[in-house]
Amino acid sequence: MTGDSEETRSHPEVETFIVAPTRDLGDGFQVRRALPSARRRMVGPFIFLDQMGPAGFQPGHGLDVRPHPHIGLATVTYLFEGEVLHRDSLGMVQPIRPGEVNWMTAGRGIAHSERTAPELRPAGGKLFGIQAWVALPKQYEETEPAFVHHASDTMPFIEGEGVRMHLIAGALHGKRSPVRTFSDMFYADVVLEAGARLKLPAEYEERAFYLAEGTVELDGIAFSPGELPVFRAGKELVIQATSPARLMLLGGEPMDGPRYIFWNFVSSSRDRLEAAKADWKGGRFAPVPQETEFIPLPEDPPPVRYP
Repeated sequence: MTGDSEETRSHPEVETFIVAPTRDLGDGFQVRRALPSARRRMVGPFIFLDQMGPAGFQPGHGLDVRPHPHIGLATVTYLFEGEVLHRDSLGMVQPIRPGEVNWMTAGRGIAHSERTAPELRPAGGKLFGIQAWVALPKQYEETEPAFVHHASDTMPFIEGEGVRMHLIAGALHGKRSPVRTFSDMFYADVVLEAGARLKLPAEYEERAFYLAEGTVELDGIAFSPGELPVFRAGKELVIQATSPARLMLLGGEPMDGPRYIFWNFVSSSRDRLEAAKADWKGGRFAPVPQETEFIPLPEDPPPVRYP
């Protein structure tokens, strides 16, 4: 963190500062969760944003996220380093590697696992990346589940003057990603050289960035890794890197009403969450081929409503 806390720093264009807390999941594998936060639940359609790692696995070890369900959202797994093997209840088996875009639409319901492939475990290895959940508009919450993989070289890149931007989803700076989205949004991976300047256009009502590495500033206000400033609408902003840096730009138009979230489920309806909980507990989600394990339904805290 910087010397100032999120409570004391201020900037006329920053609506909210979020500092993502760190959680250790064991074996030295840490995650930082920027969204949802008590300060801000959503940015555009983004309702969840986790930084995975950077972590190193010892030989014989790796990531093991057992099969678990989702409804009402799309997941986007994006890696800076390492590899994850995705399996889902549609029968898809896909290695996820750095720079590739993997968009899983849960819709009415899907289950998947995320693991280190058996052939990679003997050597150990590193993992560093971001997982985001994008809430679906009401008319698409019950759409058919789907998984789409896009190779890195099929995605738009914008380069110049110390900036390299990889457009993951949506439209930005005159480019559009081939990833099919269900609402107006943008999501981009940006690598900056020290001193480089990045423009954040004013075209979307809700905008933020998440700083994964390095340091940047906005009009003299400094940001450090793990921070997510949410900006007010209406003005183009210029972000300057004070060291080599990497950040994720994200946002879009506001959602069409509040969302409830319980565990891995997102919905505009509390009743729909209850039905999803019963379906997972009752074994009514389609199974993930080649998997025999699963994550049980957790204890029942009340669903949280995210405006």
